[in-house]
Amino acid sequence: MSTSLQLAQARYLHLAAQGLLQAPTRAAKPTDIAACIQRMALLQIDTIHVVSRSPYLVLHSRLGDYPREWLEEALASGQIFETWAHEACFAPMDDLRLHRAYNRLTRRHWGLAKADKTHVAQRPHLDKLLEHIRTHGPVKSSDFERPAGKGGAWWGWKDEKRWLEALFGLGELMIGRRENFHRVYDLSERVAPQLLQPAPEWTPAELDTALTEKAIAALGITQARWVHDYFRTKPRLKDSDLDTLVEQGRVMRVEVQGWDAPGYVHASHAALLKKAIAGRLEATHTTLLSPFDPVVWDRERASVFFDFDYRLECYTPEEKRVYGYFVLPILCRGELIGRLDAKAHRAEGVFEVRALHVQPGTVWTAAQVADVAQALQRSADWHGTPQVRITRTQPAKVAAALRRALKEAVAS
Repeated sequence: MSTSLQLAQARYLHLAAQGLLQAPTRAAKPTDIAACIQRMALLQIDTIHVVSRSPYLVLHSRLGDYPREWLEEALASGQIFETWAHEACFAPMDDLRLHRAYNRLTRRHWGLAKADKTHVAQRPHLDKLLEHIRTHGPVKSSDFERPAGKGGAWWGWKDEKRWLEALFGLGELMIGRRENFHRVYDLSERVAPQLLQPAPEWTPAELDTALTEKAIAALGITQARWVHDYFRTKPRLKDSDLDTLVEQGRVMRVEVQGWDAPGYVHASHAALLKKAIAGRLEATHTTLLSPFDPVVWDRERASVFFDFDYRLECYTPEEKRVYGYFVLPILCRGELIGRLDAKAHRAEGVFEVRALHVQPGTVWTAAQVADVAQALQRSADWHGTPQVRITRTQPAKVAAALRRALKEAVAS
């Protein structure tokens, strides 16, 4: 291998591909939502909202301030769609056929497996629900709720929700829009009329290759063993599995100093790779990341890139948590330098940092404290909770430094 990068250069290339290397240089526009998701190839959906829900946080990390309703508008206007990928995700509408084909032929996500079981066991109910939607229009699961103990013409809520999700997993329904983040289901051909046209005929191998290339491009640079997790494809890849793509010039194999395995860069990032090798990528962005951000959701990858061991603890019993319920990694100029457990008290206008932990073995510089304070204030303002309250930090002395820097950030 003739191409060699230092670890920091590889990290910057990864962040550049993800849109996290440099701070936004202009105010966000509505079209940036779909463009950002196109760049990442997917945007994971999660409903936890102690702060803003994860998809909004991921976009804010990259775009800065923007109205949250822009995400719903991008969905309703057909720029993006919802699908099962590694988990429930938004994806670019250009990839609709690809995801549907992969989910039909290859993927065995639990959501799709449940849909198949429901199809076999309760197809008449699915058909009746489909006919209702065809006749009366889009529905939410809440449309079929009824008071406890009361009878009704429709089945119980749990059945209807399960049937709607089954029809979504089977591809017969799509999510046409969201209302207060609740899914609105409609016939797939009404949401995406292009589905009425003949579909490309892909083999399973061609689908695997297409998603492999998309994952490598989205990650900027990756080891072979990390590729499968981006879309949760199977099996985990070995270096030899990428030989053909390398030989065809679609993927470049590079050496990263300190790695015991080669790295891979998609050909679409050739210019970015040259900048990285020349040391011309500069990290300037400081922001708070979602726990479901593509940069951190693969624990091994985050550890190798950033020496940052991250595990989501919201599903861990409270007494066993180390860092907190919904912990946001702190990205500061190309490094993950800490994490914080936050809660937005919207009624009081307070953004509470319940606990902040500096990365073990490191000491923040004054510049890093200032950068983090500004990122905190930006996030707090965007949440509509402009008063930042620092409850606890580790080390404890960081709290006073952050409070001082926050006052300066507000004054400026």
